Amino acid sequence: MSVSIDEVMECITIEIQFEKQKNIMVSCVYRAPASDTDIFTNYMETLFAKMHQKVIFICGDFNIDMLNPHMVKSTSNFIDSIHSLGLYPLITKPSRITTQSSTLIDNIFTNYMESKLRSGLLINDISDHLPVFVILEDVCRKINKVTNITYKRIISEDSIRALRNDLQSQNWKVLYEERNIDKAFDIFTKIFKAFYDKNCPIVTCNYRQKNKHKPWITKGIHNACKKKNNLYKQFIKYKTVEAEQKYKSYKNKLTIIMRKCKTDYYSKILENNKLNIKGIWKTLHSLIRKNSSNTTHPKYIIYNDKTLNEKVGIVNGFNEYFVNVGPTLAEQINKSNPLDVDSSEICIKQNTSSMYLKPVDKIEIKEIVNQCNNKKSMDWKDINMSLIKQIIDDVADPLTYICNLSFISGTFPNAMKIAKVIPLFKSGDKNIISNYRPVSLLCQFSKILEKVFSKRLDNFIEKQNILTDCQYGFREKRSTSMALMALTEEIIDNMDKKKCAIGVFLDLKKAFDTINHDMLLKKLERYGIRGVPLNWIRSYIGERKQFVELDGQKSDVLNITCGVPQGSVLGPKLFILYINDIVKISNLIKYIIFADDTSIFCTGENIQQLSKVINTEIEKLQHWLKNNKLFVNLDKTKFMIFGNNKKQENNPIKISIDSVNLEEIHEIKFLGVTLDNKFSWKPHIGQVKSKIAKSVAVIRRINFVL
Repeated sequence: MSVSIDEVMECITIEIQFEKQKNIMVSCVYRAPASDTDIFTNYMETLFAKMHQKVIFICGDFNIDMLNPHMVKSTSNFIDSIHSLGLYPLITKPSRITTQSSTLIDNIFTNYMESKLRSGLLINDISDHLPVFVILEDVCRKINKVTNITYKRIISEDSIRALRNDLQSQNWKVLYEERNIDKAFDIFTKIFKAFYDKNCPIVTCNYRQKNKHKPWITKGIHNACKKKNNLYKQFIKYKTVEAEQKYKSYKNKLTIIMRKCKTDYYSKILENNKLNIKGIWKTLHSLIRKNSSNTTHPKYIIYNDKTLNEKVGIVNGFNEYFVNVGPTLAEQINKSNPLDVDSSEICIKQNTSSMYLKPVDKIEIKEIVNQCNNKKSMDWKDINMSLIKQIIDDVADPLTYICNLSFISGTFPNAMKIAKVIPLFKSGDKNIISNYRPVSLLCQFSKILEKVFSKRLDNFIEKQNILTDCQYGFREKRSTSMALMALTEEIIDNMDKKKCAIGVFLDLKKAFDTINHDMLLKKLERYGIRGVPLNWIRSYIGERKQFVELDGQKSDVLNITCGVPQGSVLGPKLFILYINDIVKISNLIKYIIFADDTSIFCTGENIQQLSKVINTEIEKLQHWLKNNKLFVNLDKTKFMIFGNNKKQENNPIKISIDSVNLEEIHEIKFLGVTLDNKFSWKPHIGQVKSKIAKSVAVIRRINFVL
């Protein structure tokens, strides 16, 4: 309940519920200093007379001096009114003290008599009023204090140096004699992990980090704050002008010092990260959203109409959901369009050239690792890329052997196929499992092997000119900007020629998760990826597993049966090869593709005739998508007619997929840019202005470090 009476008072009330005793009403009241005390008293009576059967605590700033209530009639009337409500005051000493006066204008009134109460004033200079407090004992069941125990791996310059010394002295002969890739990688990981655990052990931490949210507070500043508080207590005790001046002078100097320390602290961090955009944003984020780091995971989740509230059940529920999203959707498509890979039509001409896996040397391994980002996210072996970059010189030889053995055998190590998955909340209700998406953390060493293979795959693809020019995603020298430019030039050119243009913006649901492995391998073989490279990819995508980890709790390990690996290096490249032949369906429509963001366009002289053409071609497109186990989300798939549409006002255009009419829109966000049907750019400019306005507000908040 909240009440606001202009120029008289403000009041907000909450009710605290208990299992085995009466609920407690807590009200916070503020009385405007210039308001009539008698009017205020009448409103108080009206508000709280209705609550006389409940336990009440009324606290706040009443701006009525209750030290000498009988000196002023209105004050005496207020006290009498409080007593008539069955309330009594808990505070009896001055709450506002100056060198000239001491007044009791803040108080707590209650009718609670059943339990021991502790109340009083806090000597704190947070404002010129001393805070009032009340403690209710024995009203809640006591909860045993649990120390937050965390586990931390000790990684320092000394520990890394010791780890490198051990790796340098290691004889890898037993590894080089092994011809089975799984056994070879197992030997490597066991040796590496043994040295890693020895020199960078995991220790138990049960201490609380001081000044976590104010890291610029040094021990000296902390002691100075204590001295300031002591000076304030001296002032409250003696109420002399000298004590007040001494306290205020010290407080002002300390405030200046603390502001400078905060500025210097963040300025130094920003200076050290001036070439690291991610580091800069992380720092700014900590300044802007101070409490956002306290991410909490759900206490329970709802999955398959069941409520899971135990940690084990929650992580297993997440894992089962993530693993089954792709197969469930693929099965829905399969029911309406059964897949027979052997008899299915693939519009890909057989490439007579074949991909060759060139051996790798340790120089290439080092180059690939050094080009990786310094990410500190741990894989399921508790290893991050930042660590590998520091010790790569000492493990380049065994890693080179493992990569070459993998290429020779056409086998991807099974231990590299396990992913640790972290559920990441998107939006909506935190307890609904579908509002989360998986973030997969793969084995760090697998990324090295993937990058080596990817380098050879890219060279073959570009040399053979396999990928369509319409694909702008995950390719060198291609970007979203180029895709937008191609779209813009195509549409504007036709608008200048007074032609009609229709664009359909397809939304493919979980496209990366529904890819059929057999269909993918058949397409790759047509492109010339055959023999050992094809066997290697077959091994790479097959027999993959994952588990979910949340707050240290791990789920069971489950198999992944379709799709390309999420969070991998090769996954997106395999996807664009899988979808590559979509452009061969029709010569009448044009495509702009960025990974799975697929948009088609058709132009012509007559809008009605054009709509018939695009509906016919979309029917062919939908047939191809179903055959390839790709699912169109009809709710999110839209179409737009570019240019002046007055001619079609009396005869609206309808574009449909599977007899479902698509929604016509006049603007859409495409690859980060808002396009409108007249290419006026006004909606995009408006959104940019809005973002700039918010950025200006951010700059104002952090201008002390700029």
